[in-house]
Amino acid sequence: MTLNKFAFVLALLSLFVGCAGKDSISSRKGYVRFPEKHYVSKGKKAKIGTKIHGVASYYGPGFDGKKTASGEIFDQDDYTCAHKSLPFGTKLKVVRDDNGESVVVRVNDRGPYVGNRILDLSVAAGKKIGLDKSGHATVTATVVE
Repeated sequence: MTLNKFAFVLALLSLFVGCAGKDSISSRKGYVRFPEKHYVSKGKKAKIGTKIHGVASYYGPGFDGKKTASGEIFDQDDYTCAHKSLPFGTKLKVVRDDNGESVVVRVNDRGPYVGNRILDLSVAAGKKIGLDKSGHATVTATVVE
């Protein structure tokens, strides 16, 4: 086989391999490659008891089934959140300041990137503390694990 034919066959194979991943199991909603690990950041842990205070919002519609920054597939029905820097896998108890409602969430994504918000909660977590009615609220989040 000449060099040109070999290069053509190699390019054609690369094209087919690139297309094969579209319907892979990892693209399915809720797929987690290593569910027992929950994508905890290696060697990094947030100090238990650390508190952060500020505005939280929620996200989900439009992101459901897409890959998060941790590599996990986002499921808007799980109790998860996005934070700009806390290690993946960190668990937070989020308490809404004005009504005392709370939820425990796990960091699996990065954000929020709107204004000065500190957390983006999944739809399920947002509903648990009433964000589905207000859109955003002031919260206090405490690292619990």
